[in-house]
Order: sequence, then structure tokens, then C-alpha cells
Amino acid sequence: MNLRRFNVGKERLGTDSLFLIAGPCVIESEELCLKVARTLKRITHDLAIPFIFKASYDKANRSSLASFRGPGLQKGLKILRRVKESLDIPVTSDVHSREEVDSAAEVLDIIQIPAFLCRQTDLLVAAAKTGKAVNVKKGQFVAPWDMKNVVEKLQKSGCKKILLTERGTTFGYNNLVADMRSISLMREFGYPVVFDATHSVQIPGGRGSCSGGEREFVPVLARAAVSAGADGIFLEVHPSPEHALCDSENTLPLKSVEKLLTTLKQIRKIIAVSRLTIL
Repeated sequence: MNLRRFNVGKERLGTDSLFLIAGPCVIESEELCLKVARTLKRITHDLAIPFIFKASYDKANRSSLASFRGPGLQKGLKILRRVKESLDIPVTSDVHSREEVDSAAEVLDIIQIPAFLCRQTDLLVAAAKTGKAVNVKKGQFVAPWDMKNVVEKLQKSGCKKILLTERGTTFGYNNLVADMRSISLMREFGYPVVFDATHSVQIPGGRGSCSGGEREFVPVLARAAVSAGADGIFLEVHPSPEHALCDSENTLPLKSVEKLLTTLKQIRKIIAVSRLTIL
């Protein structure tokens, strides 16, 4: 399958090279974002892996009203702009309503549509009309073949830079399952497919007032996804996951990223060279 290739900032996506979207789940502070972004930039530079920094300015779908949501739109975008300009890297964040889109597009290189909102037509249209790349996370309730409708909404609204992200499918109560067939199926639409390796091990609402997770399976699923043809990997990372203010149990320790990416790059190289189809 020949994918659309396009630039996000200085990074080229849709090539044989694996790319990374990574950062803390939520913006906790400017200091934390800069620390994580600097480390990830060094690692990805050394490995020649295109890198986009991510962190949410607002986690609008937290389990509890008391959960930390982030600094909000204006303060959050100011921090993301600081990361973007000081480190010269592209950035992305979740956008939850069409009213946020224009402000977000002034800073973000990729507008990310959360899984719960992947079918919200007005939000998709508004994001598409910015001219920015749009990454849509496949909803936990959506079959991979039904993402064709999402792609068509974006295309018909003028978007030419599309990413689709697999992040697990609802499997009974408080559990997700990652179906690797989804990667192949969504690549058929002609755009790069990302695998969210950290949200796929989340246990939604598993702690009652917050979600649980099984971070020990992040490397397992990431390796499987790249083997299945994923073009990019999405990771939530933190220097001290146990102290993270959001998604602590499915967040990967920052110190573990380099080893994982080294392995994933090797797998991607084998896949790119062989191009074998197993029936």
C-alpha cells in the first residue's frame, strides 16, 4: 500500500521510517514538558526517528470531576508553543470542541481528535479546514472499516494530511483489546496508521474514580503493532509514572523509551525491506 507522504513541521511522515508521537498524558508544568521533550528529541535524533511531542492541555474525559485536567486551553497552548519554538519540534494536543480549533491551530502542528469524539462531524470539519494535519483516534466503539467515513469527512472538508490511530476496542467492562488487523485495515485508506501503545493497555474506569492500566504490556503490543505494519507509535511517557497526574498506570517510564524504540526501529526495518504478505 502506497501511503500519502506529508510534512509535519520538519518531519516527513508516511515513509518507511517509523515515527514517534510521545510525551506526558497531560501538561503538568512547563518544566516537565521541556524535560521530557528534550530527552525524547535526543533519543529520536540519535535513532533518526521523526518525533512529534504530545501533551494534553485539557483532559476533558477524566473519570472523576476531581481528576486533574490540565492547565486549560490558553495556558496549555502557551506551554506547547514554548516547547515547539525552543526545541524546534512539532507538537500536538487533543482538541475537544470546534470552538477550540482555531486557537489550537495557531500552535499545533497536528490537531488530535480524541477517540470519544472521532465521529463528531462538526469537530472533524473544523479541524480539516485549518489546513493542519489531523490525527483521529479510532473510538473504542468503532470498527476499523468504519473509519473510512471519518477519512471521507476530512477529505471532503479539505484535509490532505491524515493520521489514524488504533488505541484498543472495548472488550466487556473495564477492558480493551488491541486487534492488530485494524492496522492493516486502516492503512488501506492510504494514510499512515499510528498505534497508541499506552492507551491500549489502559483499564478504563478500572479504579472506580480513575482508570487503571498494565504498562508491562506496552512493549509487547508496540512490537506486535510495528510487526503488523504500524507507521507510527504513540506513547505517554513520564520521568516518574507513579507520580503522573493522569494515566499513571499505563504510562511508560521515560528511561525505558530508548531501548523500546531501538527494538521497534529494527522491526520496522525488517518489515520495510521484506514487504511480505502472509495469507
